[in-house]
Amino acid sequence: MRWAEGFIAVDWGTTNRRGYLISGDGRCTAEMEDDQGILAVGQGKFPAAVAQIRERLGDRPLLMAGMVGSNRGWIEAPYVPCPAGLSDLADRLIWAEEGEAAIVPGLSYLSDECADVMRGEEVQILGAVAAGLVPDNCLICHPGTHNKWINVVEGRIISFRTVMTGEMFNLLKEYSILADLLAEPATEGAAFHEGVRRGLSHDGLTAELFSVRARVLLDQMKRENAASYTSGLLIGADIRVGLREQPEAEVIVMGRPELTSLFSSALVEAGQEAREVDGEQAFVAGIRELAELIQ
Repeated sequence: MRWAEGFIAVDWGTTNRRGYLISGDGRCTAEMEDDQGILAVGQGKFPAAVAQIRERLGDRPLLMAGMVGSNRGWIEAPYVPCPAGLSDLADRLIWAEEGEAAIVPGLSYLSDECADVMRGEEVQILGAVAAGLVPDNCLICHPGTHNKWINVVEGRIISFRTVMTGEMFNLLKEYSILADLLAEPATEGAAFHEGVRRGLSHDGLTAELFSVRARVLLDQMKRENAASYTSGLLIGADIRVGLREQPEAEVIVMGRPELTSLFSSALVEAGQEAREVDGEQAFVAGIRELAELIQ
């Protein structure tokens, strides 16, 4: 089969996409990244966007995950309900081009108190389990625009919770009364950790956010520290949500290093051990396992 000769894996998000050429023996031999997320691809333009990927990485079958399978993507791939593992995803692949281009479905979770969905992170999580990067039973924090807290039991995702921390920070930075205070990059330091402690210990996040402006106006905080403090405040509140139902001795923080480092530092502030796992490595591991199940 052509899949045995190698394939292209694509992590296709809302604002960017990353492609990896996987050889027949499972090695990543080339990769690409650009800003052509699903919002940049017009209606009916996905075949042309896929052709661009093949022009850059070769004429190979494609296995795609992420928002490309959403209702705003190429073809909608219905969510697989939790609990779920890699075999459940493989059984529900959606073929955009028969035998040549498949879309991995996301996951859904429903309980009496929660309704949630994810697309893309499930490949990383289950890939990390399959590759032995994380244990079969663990709590995973996946920072991003929409941070995920994911419970893994016996190698399957059984539940998860999404917190809009990254998007909230971006909205505050662009459109809120705090916008002029958040121009500086958020960095780990005293102001960040002060914000984390405040977020961990206080309810009323919206009130705490307004206090950022008041602190600067009343000379209780330097203007250049406002972004780091606000980031810490949001991440601290995020961690309160993630640890509320299932505190663990160790939390796995998975994703891009620039994000995992801040969350790991904040988790230590919360008294939790934290270990970072590279999300790109986990994605490639997961997509390789799924390709094996296709063959």
